[in-house]
Amino acid sequence: MKTLFIQYPKCGTCRKAAQWLEANEIDVVSRHIVEERPTKAELSEWIGRSGLPISRFFNTSGQIYREQNLKEKVKTASRDELLDLLASNGMVVKRPLVVTDAFVLVGFNEEEWKEKLG
Repeated sequence: MKTLFIQYPKCGTCRKAAQWLEANEIDVVSRHIVEERPTKAELSEWIGRSGLPISRFFNTSGQIYREQNLKEKVKTASRDELLDLLASNGMVVKRPLVVTDAFVLVGFNEEEWKEKLG
Protein backbone atom coordinates (compact mmCIF):
# COMPACT_ATOMS: atom_id res chain seq x y z
CA MET A 1 0.00 0.00 0.00
CA LYS A 2 1.25 3.43 -0.89
CA THR A 3 1.36 6.03 1.92
CA LEU A 4 -2.01 7.75 2.17
CA PHE A 5 -2.21 11.43 3.15
CA ILE A 6 -5.72 12.39 4.22
CA GLN A 7 -6.22 16.11 4.46
CA TYR A 8 -8.50 19.10 4.06
CA PRO A 9 -6.80 21.50 1.62
CA LYS A 10 -8.12 24.66 3.33
CA CYS A 11 -6.69 23.57 6.70
CA GLY A 12 -3.48 25.43 7.56
CA THR A 13 -2.03 22.48 9.45
CA CYS A 14 -2.75 20.20 6.49
CA ARG A 15 -1.03 22.63 4.11
CA LYS A 16 1.98 22.78 6.44
CA ALA A 17 2.07 18.96 6.57
CA ALA A 18 1.81 18.72 2.78
CA GLN A 19 4.74 21.12 2.42
CA TRP A 20 6.73 19.04 4.89
CA LEU A 21 6.02 15.85 2.93
CA GLU A 22 7.08 17.53 -0.31
CA ALA A 23 10.23 19.04 1.24
CA ASN A 24 11.18 15.61 2.57
CA GLU A 25 10.43 13.95 -0.78
CA ILE A 26 7.89 11.57 0.71
CA ASP A 27 5.65 10.18 -2.00
CA VAL A 28 2.01 10.02 -0.93
CA VAL A 29 -1.44 9.59 -2.37
CA SER A 30 -3.47 12.59 -1.26
CA ARG A 31 -7.14 12.26 -0.34
CA HIS A 32 -9.60 15.07 0.42
CA ILE A 33 -11.23 14.19 3.76
CA VAL A 34 -14.60 15.76 2.87
CA GLU A 35 -14.93 14.69 -0.77
CA GLU A 36 -13.81 11.14 0.01
CA ARG A 37 -14.46 10.76 3.72
CA PRO A 38 -13.09 7.75 5.56
CA THR A 39 -15.46 4.82 5.94
CA LYS A 40 -16.38 3.24 9.24
CA ALA A 41 -14.33 0.15 8.34
CA GLU A 42 -11.28 2.25 7.39
CA LEU A 43 -11.51 4.28 10.59
CA SER A 44 -11.83 1.16 12.72
CA GLU A 45 -8.73 -0.34 11.10
CA TRP A 46 -6.73 2.90 11.32
CA ILE A 47 -7.59 3.46 14.97
CA GLY A 48 -6.39 -0.04 15.77
CA ARG A 49 -3.18 0.46 13.80
CA SER A 50 -2.49 3.85 15.40
CA GLY A 51 -2.45 2.49 18.94
CA LEU A 52 -4.34 5.63 20.02
CA PRO A 53 -7.71 5.88 21.76
CA ILE A 54 -10.63 6.62 19.44
CA SER A 55 -11.06 10.02 21.10
CA ARG A 56 -7.78 11.18 19.47
CA PHE A 57 -9.42 10.85 16.05
CA PHE A 58 -11.93 13.64 16.74
CA ASN A 59 -11.30 17.16 15.48
CA THR A 60 -11.84 18.79 18.86
CA SER A 61 -11.30 22.30 17.50
CA GLY A 62 -13.91 21.89 14.77
CA GLN A 63 -17.25 23.64 14.57
CA ILE A 64 -19.26 20.41 14.37
CA TYR A 65 -17.52 19.05 17.48
CA ARG A 66 -18.61 22.11 19.44
CA GLU A 67 -22.10 22.44 17.92
CA GLN A 68 -23.02 18.81 18.58
CA ASN A 69 -21.37 18.77 22.03
CA LEU A 70 -19.30 15.78 20.94
CA LYS A 71 -17.00 16.22 23.94
CA GLU A 72 -19.71 14.65 26.11
CA LYS A 73 -20.72 12.05 23.52
CA VAL A 74 -17.13 10.84 23.18
CA LYS A 75 -17.04 10.12 26.92
CA THR A 76 -20.20 7.96 26.96
CA ALA A 77 -20.85 6.57 23.47
CA SER A 78 -19.89 3.05 22.42
CA ARG A 79 -17.00 2.46 20.01
CA ASP A 80 -19.53 1.62 17.30
CA GLU A 81 -21.43 4.88 17.87
CA LEU A 82 -18.17 6.85 17.80
CA LEU A 83 -17.13 5.19 14.53
CA ASP A 84 -20.51 6.15 13.05
CA LEU A 85 -19.96 9.76 14.15
CA LEU A 86 -16.46 9.87 12.65
CA ALA A 87 -17.63 8.31 9.38
CA SER A 88 -20.61 10.65 9.08
CA ASN A 89 -18.59 13.76 8.18
CA GLY A 90 -14.93 14.20 7.29
CA MET A 91 -14.83 17.48 9.20
CA VAL A 92 -15.34 15.56 12.47
CA VAL A 93 -12.07 13.65 11.93
CA LYS A 94 -8.76 15.11 13.17
CA ARG A 95 -6.45 15.83 10.31
CA PRO A 96 -4.14 15.37 8.64
CA LEU A 97 -3.82 11.61 8.75
CA VAL A 98 -0.95 9.58 7.34
CA VAL A 99 -1.83 5.93 6.78
CA THR A 100 0.73 3.24 5.98
CA ASP A 101 0.74 -0.54 6.32
CA ALA A 102 2.73 -0.23 9.54
CA PHE A 103 1.30 2.84 11.32
CA VAL A 104 -1.16 5.73 11.32
CA LEU A 105 -0.24 9.29 12.28
CA VAL A 106 -2.96 11.63 13.52
CA GLY A 107 -2.40 15.37 13.29
CA PHE A 108 0.86 17.00 12.27
CA ASN A 109 3.69 16.62 14.75
CA GLU A 110 6.92 17.28 12.90
CA GLU A 111 9.12 15.32 15.32
CA GLU A 112 6.85 12.27 15.17
CA TRP A 113 6.64 12.51 11.38
CA LYS A 114 10.47 12.74 11.11
CA GLU A 115 10.81 9.65 13.28
CA LYS A 116 8.21 7.60 11.39
CA LEU A 117 8.58 8.89 7.83
CA GLY A 118 12.07 10.36 7.69
